[in-house]
Amino acid sequence: MVNGWIPVRLSGSPEQIGYQHGYLLAREIEDALAVTRLNLKHDTGRDWPFFREAAERILWPKVPSEYQREIRGMSEGLGQAGVKADVYDLTVLNASIELGYYTAWLDGQARSGAQDRCSAFVATGSWTRGREPVIAHNNWSGYLEGARWNIIFDIRPERGHRILMDGFPGFIHSGDDFGINSAGLAITETTITAFRGFDPEGVPEFARARLAMQYASSIDEFAAFMIRGNNGGYANAWLVADTRRNEIGRLELGLKNVVLEKTSDGCFPGANFPVNPKLAAEETTFPVNDPSVSANARRLRWEQLLAEHKGRIGLEEAKRFVSDHYDTFEKKPDSPNERTLCGHVDLSPRGMKPWQDEFGPAGAVQAKAADARMIRNMELEAAMGHPCGIGFRAEEHLKKYPQFGWMRPLLRDLPSHPWTRFRAE
Repeated sequence: MVNGWIPVRLSGSPEQIGYQHGYLLAREIEDALAVTRLNLKHDTGRDWPFFREAAERILWPKVPSEYQREIRGMSEGLGQAGVKADVYDLTVLNASIELGYYTAWLDGQARSGAQDRCSAFVATGSWTRGREPVIAHNNWSGYLEGARWNIIFDIRPERGHRILMDGFPGFIHSGDDFGINSAGLAITETTITAFRGFDPEGVPEFARARLAMQYASSIDEFAAFMIRGNNGGYANAWLVADTRRNEIGRLELGLKNVVLEKTSDGCFPGANFPVNPKLAAEETTFPVNDPSVSANARRLRWEQLLAEHKGRIGLEEAKRFVSDHYDTFEKKPDSPNERTLCGHVDLSPRGMKPWQDEFGPAGAVQAKAADARMIRNMELEAAMGHPCGIGFRAEEHLKKYPQFGWMRPLLRDLPSHPWTRFRAE
C-alpha cells in the first residue's frame, strides 16, 4: 500500500486480466461485496437475490463478450484464492450505482436514489498556465464504501489502449470516475443530481464506461461509446481532455437528452448540477433556483475559482481547488460541509436531503489531478481520504450519531493521506 492506495497492474487477455484482478484483490473484493450487500439492503430494502436476478436477466446479457470473459476470469481468480463469487455477484457489484436507477424505475419513483457524487473540472487554452489541458476530480461517496475506493489500476489489455485509473475492488471500470489512456485522453465525470429514467434494454453503464476508456482515441469517439446503448443508469456529465488535439469536452448524458460540447479554449466545471435546461426540465427534479443546494453552491464556487485563476491554472491550483472549503451560500471561507467543493456531509447539521441525513458519514473520499504532460506520460496524482487533510474517525462518529449504527460492522476510519504520483510503468 502506498499512502492509502493499492497499486495493481493487470495485463493480457480478458480472462487473464480478470483472473489476476480476482486473485490479487480477493480479500478486498470479498470485503467490497459485503459493503455492497449492506448498502443495497439499507438503501432499497431489497435482498441480494433480487439484485442477482436483475443481473442475470437484465444486465449480464447486455455486457459485451470481452467483459463477460473478464468477469468470469475474476470469478475464477477469486475461487482460486478461496472466495466464492460468481458472475452475477460480480455484475451486481459493478452495477451497484446504476441499480439505484433501476429500482427507482421499477417502483415508478420520480427520481433515482443516487446521491450527489463528485466535484471536478477540466480546462485548457487561455485558462491554463501552459495553454494545455488540466483536469481534477474528487470522489464523493459514503465513507462506508469510500474508504475502499483506493485501488490504482494499471491495465494493459491485449486490445485497445492502456489504462491508468482509480477504482473500487472488483470493478472493471473506475466507477467514480477518473482515468487516463494511452491515446492521450483523460476522463472524469460528476453525477447529474435528481435524475430520473432507466432503459432495461440498454447496455449497463459500467460496461460502456470501460469500453470508452479502453477504446476511445478522441472526445467524439468517447461520446459515441457512451451514447451507444445508453440505459440512463448513473447519468453523468462527463469531462474529457484530449491532449493530442488540445481539446476538452463535456458530454451531458441523459437518457432522452444528450449534449456534447467541445472547445480548445475554455473550461467545464462539474458539481452534480444539470447544465442543459431541457435536460434539467425533462429528466430531473433538480431545484435549479435554490442557492443553498450543494450542487448549486459548488457550481458557483467553481465559477469563482476558475475566473479568479484564469491563465494560471496548473496542477497545484487544481489540487487546491478540489480541497476548497468556501461555502458560497453562507459566504464563509473555511466552512467544510456539504456545500463545499471538498465535501463533508458528516460535519453538516443539514445533511444532504434526501440522500444523506444530517451528519451522515459521507463526502469527498479521495481526489486525483493531472496536467497535459502527465496525461501524455500516463501519470496522475492522487490523495486518498479528504484532500484537504481532515480525517474521519468511525467510532467517534458513531458514538455521537448512533443512528448510523447499522454501518458499525463495516464502517472504517478514513485518514487523509498526502498527494502521491502514480505512473503506468
